[in-house]
Amino acid sequence: MAVAMRIIFVVFCLVVAQVSAAASAADVPGVIDIGSRRELFVDTFLIQSLDGAQRRLHHPVAQKIATVNDAPWEGAGSGYHSVIHDGDVYRMYYRGSALGVAAGKLKVGTQVYCYAESRDGITWTKPNLGLFPHDGSTQNNIILTGLGCHNFAPFLDTNPACRPDARFKGLGGSAKEGGLFAFKSADGIHWSLLQKAPVITVGAFDSQNLAFWDATAQKYRAYFRTFTKGVTTAKVWTPAGYRAIRTALSADFLAWGDDADLTYEDSPGEHLYTNQIGPYYRAPHILIGFPTRYVERGWSESMKSLPELKHREERAAAHLRYGTALTEGLLMASRNGVHFDRWNEAFLRPGPERPDTWNYGHQFIAWHAVETKSDLPGAASEISLYASEGAWTGSSNAMRRYTLRLDGFVSINAPWKGGEMITRPLKFDGKRLSINFATSAVGSVRIEMQDPDGTPVPGFTLDDCPDLFGDTVDRTVTWQKGSDVSALAGQAVRLRFVLKDANLYSFRVAK
Repeated sequence: MAVAMRIIFVVFCLVVAQVSAAASAADVPGVIDIGSRRELFVDTFLIQSLDGAQRRLHHPVAQKIATVNDAPWEGAGSGYHSVIHDGDVYRMYYRGSALGVAAGKLKVGTQVYCYAESRDGITWTKPNLGLFPHDGSTQNNIILTGLGCHNFAPFLDTNPACRPDARFKGLGGSAKEGGLFAFKSADGIHWSLLQKAPVITVGAFDSQNLAFWDATAQKYRAYFRTFTKGVTTAKVWTPAGYRAIRTALSADFLAWGDDADLTYEDSPGEHLYTNQIGPYYRAPHILIGFPTRYVERGWSESMKSLPELKHREERAAAHLRYGTALTEGLLMASRNGVHFDRWNEAFLRPGPERPDTWNYGHQFIAWHAVETKSDLPGAASEISLYASEGAWTGSSNAMRRYTLRLDGFVSINAPWKGGEMITRPLKFDGKRLSINFATSAVGSVRIEMQDPDGTPVPGFTLDDCPDLFGDTVDRTVTWQKGSDVSALAGQAVRLRFVLKDANLYSFRVAK
């Protein structure tokens, strides 16, 4: 009995030492409560210091063409794609349009909205829905005609109070039509207006304007096209300034307010065409956007060396920018929906020169990143993105699938010589620290728990943490005494990550 009591007393003392080593969260100003949520490094919000390490932007890897828009009601002007992962179905929505250039003149055909679906996010089919006629036949995949078809953008409503008949919602409309109109659907295929009048009327709207349920704000949030009042230069084609993005909030999806133009941490004024902002499904408190950057480069020897000069000259005959403007995908992230960290370096570059690339309309990323299975047997699932190829000339264009590791947008990276990152003071309520990381065969990651002034917490020091190595999206961190960190739950701590030839993509303290 005496021996057992001594063991209990020793364990009790160890626990007390661990808890007292970390300060009470209430005593530390600015402590960040991460609960058990997953945290990424798409912004600098959690980072207190970097030493020998850096944030590294990663780029999607090109895969095969996912869909080709070549039906008579689709065409080279097909665009503004949205992809929704709904249970065991992937739903793709996009505008069908013959918009483009022919014989040096701009042509604009009838615009309709179309639907494709997939069971794996890789192979897609276009069902014959029989809803709307085209050239006398309803054997097509058209889900919407008329109002809103220039830029319809549907989403799956995750509002807990959402009615079944409005499980899907969307915005669509143009300034000529009076603004953005609100749509609803029970099944994502049959759509109707929520009301006859537009719900947002002030804006440019000539882009993919979208909305979703923002669980952090507990309101619907919209993002739509506007123009800044920036200084006009020779490189800015519109006297209104730059193509820009505005946001607004609504409690019921009908009455919108709290309008605000987006601001950026360290980015210049430049044209942003689409915005493609939404909650990242693995960390919905973080909004991630894939805006399209638009830049006019003008004629030069490099421009003439890009693919399909004849097509480029044909487009330029209709308007210079149709032939010499270039587009590519960017990455940005926000925690409040208004102020964004935007990478000025391209996220999705035009890539190797080949037909249907390096033109105006290339690399418009579809709204929503979705999870798909890896082609590598036994490997973790990955993120799929879809981006446009071929536009403005010919009778069709396409969407190519790109892949990225889960949470793999940005990492904390350190070279072989090593480096480290220390977080700001935070508190958690989980039991095990899990990290998404990759190392080389000689690389490693080690983690130390510290109190807010930098003192290592006994039992969770760097010396207590064996090297972690490998390439996985979910590895539990263990120290000499084990992996249970619940004794530190609710306390203010800092995490010190020491890396060697390694990338750290995300972490969470899971329950």
